[in-house]
Amino acid sequence: MSGKVKWGVVGSGGIARRRTIPEGIIPADNAVLVVVYDINGEVNTEVSQEYHAQKADSIEELLKTDIDAVYIATPANLHCEQVLTCARAGKHVLCEKPLGMTVDEAEKMITACKNAGVILDMAFMMRFHAQHQAALKMIQEGRLGELTYGRAQLSCWYPPMEGAWRQDPATGGGGSLMDMGGHCIDLMEMFFGKIAKVSCLINNTVHKYPSEDSAVATLSFENGALATVDNFFCIPDNSSKNVLELYGSHGSILAKNTVNQGDRGEMVACLEAADSGYNAQQTRADAQEMVIDPEPVNTYRAEIEQFGQAILEGRQPSCGSQAGLRSQKVLAACYESAKTGRVIDICWKKRGH
Repeated sequence: MSGKVKWGVVGSGGIARRRTIPEGIIPADNAVLVVVYDINGEVNTEVSQEYHAQKADSIEELLKTDIDAVYIATPANLHCEQVLTCARAGKHVLCEKPLGMTVDEAEKMITACKNAGVILDMAFMMRFHAQHQAALKMIQEGRLGELTYGRAQLSCWYPPMEGAWRQDPATGGGGSLMDMGGHCIDLMEMFFGKIAKVSCLINNTVHKYPSEDSAVATLSFENGALATVDNFFCIPDNSSKNVLELYGSHGSILAKNTVNQGDRGEMVACLEAADSGYNAQQTRADAQEMVIDPEPVNTYRAEIEQFGQAILEGRQPSCGSQAGLRSQKVLAACYESAKTGRVIDICWKKRGH
């Protein structure tokens, strides 16, 4: 293989056309777009012409071209079979979240890629946000002390639309929690470690389509920290600031609009001395805020380049399919909690062991 990974895209409309192709594959140093496929032939023709790529009329035709990797950006109910098809063709796969519709599908996809000797990665691009990476470094250095609580919010206004696959659990696997909560849960695990148990409430507060438009999950981590994730399809875009809050015994990291598709938001750290005593008055003096504003990184380009480098070097990527499997296990537990009203423990051992 040369120094560039040759890419095919399955599901060339949607997020692929808006973000991943123009911001990720095209400018990536180690990538070249070869071929695209979408069930909507008109859209696929437009994308192929816009980016000077071959046009395939089926996934099978796409896989016959000279490509190394496939980016799958189709509705969630198609992910499993499409990943299996790519694995049988010997192609590496970057799959949009979620990793299939269920834990069983996720495990089936991982096994198929492992048996085929190809790499399967998850498109959790928010991990690569420069401010998220800066926050992670501070946590790893112990500057927040013992981790205590986190919050990740991702919401939008998503009114009923004919054919919107995210509004039907048969095609999306769920609603606001499955679609946006996956990113938030993944970020919380990146910062705090494995989740041990969850409780969750979901609802159709405003929109009455089959999938939920409202979700709040409470997460309990193996290290004792707690977190909440809140995701709504029924809050106006400009009213939700997509906040990220990370707290520890030595301070906090607070952010707005970093949990999104962009590459820059507002982030500050409020750190205190480890030996500060008890303040009976509970006064809140003006804290010295440290602005966290590293050079921004386009998250789509970063995820394409890191996966491409893993392919070129024959190693596992930084995110990996196990992150997708963990996400599916946590999401499944959240939906079970919402259905039963119970706190659900998460078993991380492989089934049958």
